[in-house]
Amino acid sequence: MNKILVVEDSPVVLKVLKHLLSQTASFSPVLCASYEEAKLVLTEEGGEPFFAAIVDLHLPDAVDGEIVDLVLSLSIPCVVLTGTYDDALRLSLLNKGVLDYITKDSRYSFNHVVSVIERLRKNQSIKALVAEDSSTSRLFIKALLEQYRFNVIAVENGQEALSMLESDPDIRLLITDHNMPLINGYDLVRMLRQNTRFQDLVIIGLSAEGDNALSARFIKMGANDFIKKPFYHEEFHCRVIQNLESQEMLETIRDMGAVDSLTRLRSRRYLFDEGQAFFDKQAAKPEGVGLAMIDLDAFKQVNDIYGFMVGDALLKEMGEQMLLSFPEALVARFSGEEFCVIDEGGASFDTKLQSFMSVLRAMTFTEAKIPMTSSIGVFLTQDGGLEEAIKIADARLYEAKSRGRNQIVAG
Repeated sequence: MNKILVVEDSPVVLKVLKHLLSQTASFSPVLCASYEEAKLVLTEEGGEPFFAAIVDLHLPDAVDGEIVDLVLSLSIPCVVLTGTYDDALRLSLLNKGVLDYITKDSRYSFNHVVSVIERLRKNQSIKALVAEDSSTSRLFIKALLEQYRFNVIAVENGQEALSMLESDPDIRLLITDHNMPLINGYDLVRMLRQNTRFQDLVIIGLSAEGDNALSARFIKMGANDFIKKPFYHEEFHCRVIQNLESQEMLETIRDMGAVDSLTRLRSRRYLFDEGQAFFDKQAAKPEGVGLAMIDLDAFKQVNDIYGFMVGDALLKEMGEQMLLSFPEALVARFSGEEFCVIDEGGASFDTKLQSFMSVLRAMTFTEAKIPMTSSIGVFLTQDGGLEEAIKIADARLYEAKSRGRNQIVAG
């Protein structure tokens, strides 16, 4: 849980921010109505550190924005929410290191504040790569990204950038200068977009040289955006966030058919579209491939007794447990309460299945504390097709059920 400090003398604004922040399970708002109250909270020994702060500039006991200096001195990301707009003051605060300066002119303002904090939380899991041959610019851009909690790697030229991207598949954002030695920014973008592996990489080009034709060339070659140097850091942050969120939305739309909306496991559609490749990869290993069809025993009774909402909650918890039990496997919701697991075969697969059965027997699910067991059919092979393996494992699953349930049949 991330603690968010909110310092505001208006009870109404405090109530609104508390409500909006509390809607996100990751945030725990701590409310203060004055500078002194906030100071006590911030300097409390042994307290959990704050993830971020939302502060009003003009407090009854600190009318000149002293709360901003206090928060920044403790290295806490700070968003200013104020009732008046002053451009000179805004620039001064942004230069100090404030994340954003937002005026209380509509309900959207409060939603925007929370979206900035939520973006910080998301950015913690995003790796960004900066390719820039100027050490001054490289350090400046790195600092701007770190201010928004990105994990940043910096390199000096396009060749190093290409090598880093090939070795680290977790990099999701590339900021590249155009004029670099070995491989320039334009050629780097061209090379990356020729490889489907980098189709989801967000790329933003930079240059102090050239005209509008250069920005057009970058974007036509596949860059998501282009920024002319020198730029102001507020524009830089807006462009980065806007492009990331657009890419995330595209990925969400694309993944809707690949992920089961309830359990967050892979969908049946994904299993049949992409599962054969994963099946073949596992089959090529010395131990071969293992495929298990898993069905929850007497699940219909859960829906009949407790209702479909409790049944859905149970399936959701089951999905979480299956991901924990088979971390390297392809786990899909096949239909209803039936699941499919594809993993490396041999003794290790049997061990994982036995462990899963033991964990399941010891657990109770949902607030209703429902006990649950499963029946499992298993097929081990070193060749063959996915559909045939599913057919055989499914037949063994129903044999397990006919034998009394709560057991594994492997042939």
